Amino acid sequence: MAADVQLLCLASSSGVPLYCRSKGRCRQLPFSVIGSLNGVHMFGSNQDVLLTSTCTENARVFWRVFHDSITLIVMTSQVDASDLYLSRLLHNVFSSMVLLIGQDDLVNIKNVERLKRDLRSCYKLIDGFLSATEGVGDLTQSVGCVLVTDSERLQEALDAFVAAADSHFGCLMVAGKMVVATAKWWRLEAQEVMLLAWLVASLPPSSSRDYPIYLPHGSPTVPHRLLTFQLLPGLEVCLLCGPAPSLEHVHTQLVARYWSPELEMLKGCVRAHQRSVPHSMPLHQSILGFLLINTEQNKNLFTLQPHGSEDSSLQALPIERRECILRSFYSLAVSTYFPVESGEQEPVALREDFAAGFSHTAVECYVAAEDHKCYGLQSRQHQLFVLFTPIVPTFALRHIATKTLTLLTKEVSF
Repeated sequence: MAADVQLLCLASSSGVPLYCRSKGRCRQLPFSVIGSLNGVHMFGSNQDVLLTSTCTENARVFWRVFHDSITLIVMTSQVDASDLYLSRLLHNVFSSMVLLIGQDDLVNIKNVERLKRDLRSCYKLIDGFLSATEGVGDLTQSVGCVLVTDSERLQEALDAFVAAADSHFGCLMVAGKMVVATAKWWRLEAQEVMLLAWLVASLPPSSSRDYPIYLPHGSPTVPHRLLTFQLLPGLEVCLLCGPAPSLEHVHTQLVARYWSPELEMLKGCVRAHQRSVPHSMPLHQSILGFLLINTEQNKNLFTLQPHGSEDSSLQALPIERRECILRSFYSLAVSTYFPVESGEQEPVALREDFAAGFSHTAVECYVAAEDHKCYGLQSRQHQLFVLFTPIVPTFALRHIATKTLTLLTKEVSF
């Protein structure tokens, strides 16, 4: 059964609730409970004690304060939810608020009722993070990608389109995953690129959009314009720009000129997004899904259908179950065995001291369960997490995973 999750956002100085969002069958918390959750955290702060998380018999609670102004509290019925997941969830939620309304209104709260109204624009994106249905970028803080054949041709078309629009920041995106992007788009913080992808995926379908956004790291107080244009259902080209050009000019003068010649290749991108890698790339039949992270470039390849939608094993282990397993395995591996390289400045308590007494760092790990097996390994630049059928011999996991890593990093240079 899926875990229930409840998120509270409060003004830190007054304790006034700004909003409450939930996933599952959560009941609305009474104000007294909200006050108690905030009060115990404030009491700890007044005693120079940093309270980050606690467990009850049937719930896990996690607190985080941003800029001494916004307090976020998340509660989940999944008592074994990792601190890594809960910490990054709250970090993503606050960054989503900055993305859509700017940092000034969050740090300097002048009118609580107005802020409550403004925050409604964030609900769809925040609910996406609570449901975690758009991939694993929220957890890994990396950008989901799709590998396609002849990507160089798409890259040339994108660079020419972005230059014609007098911008330097653009990307081609399918179902929230990057196909190609300009060099300066990749220079944005990985979380910003991930947030923009999740934002576009969360919006209702539209032929074009002109959306004001802030960059939580690069420009939290000065807005930019996010222009999006639907090329095919699920496939969009996006631009970041200033006051110019106009949405109408790009839509009527540039989109067809630069993208109509690439129609067949664009259709191929739509067909490839579920697998994330070209259909010509052979993957072992025992693989039910995988997550590959390029830790230097903060990109990821993630698929739950490595053999296409016709795969008969989908009945034995549904998509939702595969996603839950891979997310849990990633959290376990990076919290316990693999060191987390992150700029989030997470509290030391979030990192389990597994390495104490060992002279080396773990580079591989595995899990064997009744309905699946998992294998994880890391190299200098990559981390790979593979989900297998339970019938594959345990001794074969390392060989298949290593061969898969070589295939994905050497032959296609991801």
